[in-house]
Amino acid sequence: MNRLAVVSSGTRGIGRAIVLLFLKNGLDVVTGSRKQINIDRLLAEAKARKLPGTLHTFNGDLSGEEGIKAFVAYVHTLQRPVDVLVNNTGLFIPGQVHNEAEGVIEKMLEANLLSAYRLTRGFVGGMKKRRSGHIFNMCSIASITAYPNGGAYAIAKHALYGMTRVLRQELKADHVRVTAILPGATLTDSWAGTDLPPERFVKSEDVAAAIWAAYAMSEGTVLEELIIRPQLGDI
Repeated sequence: MNRLAVVSSGTRGIGRAIVLLFLKNGLDVVTGSRKQINIDRLLAEAKARKLPGTLHTFNGDLSGEEGIKAFVAYVHTLQRPVDVLVNNTGLFIPGQVHNEAEGVIEKMLEANLLSAYRLTRGFVGGMKKRRSGHIFNMCSIASITAYPNGGAYAIAKHALYGMTRVLRQELKADHVRVTAILPGATLTDSWAGTDLPPERFVKSEDVAAAIWAAYAMSEGTVLEELIIRPQLGDI
């Protein structure tokens, strides 16, 4: 039986690239989205490519607590061990601490930190019991660099990076690998309408390839963090 990967919010952008690469390399994948149309497009693409892995999908909000509980429950109905968890859910709202709208910090923490925290808690017990598994947290260059218009987003991504480092220490004796992914500006829907040329951005497929390379290493080796920037530097 194929190994099973869980990729949160995997129907667009970096998440989609990760899902398709895992399927191509023979893993079965579970992912979810709030929009059924995005799920249908991903299912159609995977079918058209005749990828060897099987894609399981869930329609729901993976940034909120109730949606995450339902998603975890759905994955457990498959009655299969989760070998890889990619915490990819995220949301970016630009702003500054002194004038951000009320509620923005809560939204940023829910999507960029608590989603990963809750999903990890949902699956890490099985990994510890089996003494095997790999957790990837989709951090950001904003996890290690402060930007004037980063605001609550940068705060949340700093926290996610901190959580990743904590997990690494908690889980290394259990042979569960933990990797922080820190991409710079990546050409996804977040940059729709930009006047910048495509070569100023990281490709989603390159982020996915880096994740696969980290996962494919021997289980006695872990890439603790991967910083992925455009060749010409940050935007």
